[in-house]
Amino acid sequence: MNAKGQKSMFGTSKIMDKEAIHRALMRIAHEIIEKNKGVDGVCLIGIRTRGVILAERLRKYIQQIENVEPPLGILDITLYRDDLTLVGTKPIVHETQINFDITEKTIILVDDVLFTGRTIRAALDALIDFGRPSHIQLAVLIDRGHRELPIRADYVGKNIPTALEQNVKVILKETDHEKIDEVIVENKNNQ
Repeated sequence: MNAKGQKSMFGTSKIMDKEAIHRALMRIAHEIIEKNKGVDGVCLIGIRTRGVILAERLRKYIQQIENVEPPLGILDITLYRDDLTLVGTKPIVHETQINFDITEKTIILVDDVLFTGRTIRAALDALIDFGRPSHIQLAVLIDRGHRELPIRADYVGKNIPTALEQNVKVILKETDHEKIDEVIVENKNNQ
């Protein structure tokens, strides 16, 4: 599909453009504020890599709405993955940066795509090593289904039904060095 939702000849579909991503994140920011009756005690933690960028954007939108900037942390889950042996013999571990106490806080865990649920399970394990939050909520830009674990998102930008043979790519200018933000779905054989 092209930008208007039409299928391309290469098996790639654009699902969201820059404006759609902005609207989805702005809506999620409003939902976070509404569900938590403000942002007192709310902290955002982005899962590396794209979850961090999305958490930064949510923080900016929340600040615009509430005039309060919630604490922001960065979580690396590499060593908590259940497929670590499949990743390689020397996985790249990045620094986790959570410079605030999460105990008794409401943590909004942020990621780009929710798929099997294994990344979120790893993130929950990693997060608990930093304290005992009162609540953990999950915000994702895309929920593509195919869960292997009983995990669901509290805030979803867009639900996209996909086949297992497809990849969902969230492209953000900050991480992917592209000029535009977009979400595309492509068949694995078209990569």
